[in-house]
Amino acid sequence: MKNYYSPRKVIKLQTLRKFIPRLFLFGLVLTFLTTGLKYAEAGEQTSPCPQPRFTEKAPPAIYNLKNPLENTPENLKKGKLLYQVKAKPLPCKSCHGMTGDGNGSMARGFNPPPRNFTCTKTVNNVPDGQLYWIIKNGSPGTGMLSYKDLKDTQIWQIILHLRQLAQ
Repeated sequence: MKNYYSPRKVIKLQTLRKFIPRLFLFGLVLTFLTTGLKYAEAGEQTSPCPQPRFTEKAPPAIYNLKNPLENTPENLKKGKLLYQVKAKPLPCKSCHGMTGDGNGSMARGFNPPPRNFTCTKTVNNVPDGQLYWIIKNGSPGTGMLSYKDLKDTQIWQIILHLRQLAQ
């Protein structure tokens, strides 16, 4: 005797499949907001220039890497799209802001605040390899997530975009 799902159960299962990823994202956002992060006062600049940082230094083989991609309009466009929309688990703009100033919609409350990529004094002192390492692995002690699912090419495209924000 075969056990078939009723149409109502099928609809419930389909609804549940759509709901679970949203619930996961909600949980991720809730985790950010409830991990004891310092609250920033409204209007307070959360990303000074230059920014001190104490992120772990990448291993020498990675730290010394140079971006292998050319600074072409196509690579810049792809990097910008990843930064603003497509990077997962969250687009970079969520914390770093659309313009890279470190004042994204989720930036409030982070201590230290998200990196201000418009600050040339800060960004120019961070080698490509270090940026690659931070994007790939995250930064413990900050709100920076790891983006291990991004392909190397995508990370390098994002770095091209970050360099452009600092100009």
